[in-house]
Amino acid sequence: MFNDTLIRAARGEKTEHTPVWFMRQVGRSQPEYNKVKEKYSLIEITKQPELTAYLTATPVDNYNVDAAVLYKDIITPLAPIGIDVEIKAGVGPVIHNPVRTEQDVEKLGELDPFKDLDYVYKAIQILTQEKLNVPLIGFCGAPFTVASYMIEGGPSKNYHRTKTMMYSNPKLWFKLMDKLVETSIAYLTAQIKAGASVIQIFDSWGGALNEADYNFYLAPGMKKIINAVKAQNVPVIVFGIGASHLAAEWDKLGSDVLGLDWRMSITQARELGITKALQGNLDPALLLSDWSVIEERAKKIVEEGNRTGHIFNLGHGVFPEVDPDVLKRLTELVHTHSKGL
Repeated sequence: MFNDTLIRAARGEKTEHTPVWFMRQVGRSQPEYNKVKEKYSLIEITKQPELTAYLTATPVDNYNVDAAVLYKDIITPLAPIGIDVEIKAGVGPVIHNPVRTEQDVEKLGELDPFKDLDYVYKAIQILTQEKLNVPLIGFCGAPFTVASYMIEGGPSKNYHRTKTMMYSNPKLWFKLMDKLVETSIAYLTAQIKAGASVIQIFDSWGGALNEADYNFYLAPGMKKIINAVKAQNVPVIVFGIGASHLAAEWDKLGSDVLGLDWRMSITQARELGITKALQGNLDPALLLSDWSVIEERAKKIVEEGNRTGHIFNLGHGVFPEVDPDVLKRLTELVHTHSKGL
């Protein structure tokens, strides 16, 4: 039988137990993943639908989590629109033709999802038709996060080139935002058509902005993406790192679920007047602690969420050093403890 607990929780419904999934539940903490990575790079894996489906489904089988998250990277739709990008080990996405002028933006092409990224949608179809009895989470990077890589040329600590464009040339900035919003909608719509039943928008670096700037420069585009997904009757999660100061602003974007990192508790979010479903928010560093510490913190989070409109997750991704057995044990703890509340 299909386990739709996460979908119901995302819509704020009461569930039999608190659903669980982990960001980066597919990754270097898994022996199966490391074995595959000995032969293939991330991009090479994502271009092989059967291999992508295998890795995506493995955590569901191993940990009994309530959702799978498609194995790919937020930069996946960039190459088809003209960005020369690679993922360097230990660095992350590196852009060899940064976007910094009006001409650079005008050169960007249109995304034809099922043609340009057919391997992504084949993997989704394999998963939803053959391998999964839980929802499949599709995702994209939010326009600011993706733009930061495109403008900076790779990861950044201060986003000074990105912010310079935003503040000094707003016309160009919004032109780039329009392109990325359009690309994101096409990309996510195709994921949903292929079988994804939940969408998460990773605004990983959106916390680099203050509330007023986020509201002016980014919120309009985010609302367009969220509305386009919700129009297809699919719940949307918005998540970012170090963005607690934006919680009230993100609450207005229209998503079904607000993802929290470990800096803001569920109780604090509720005290701000946020009534929608919340996702999170165990500090991933705690997974390297003694089980007694993990158990105490996890139970507190479950009790704060209290099964109504709560999806248990980490405040960021699983570290490579985490023992897979801890994730399995944690999933069981959340399920058991939430059932008993």
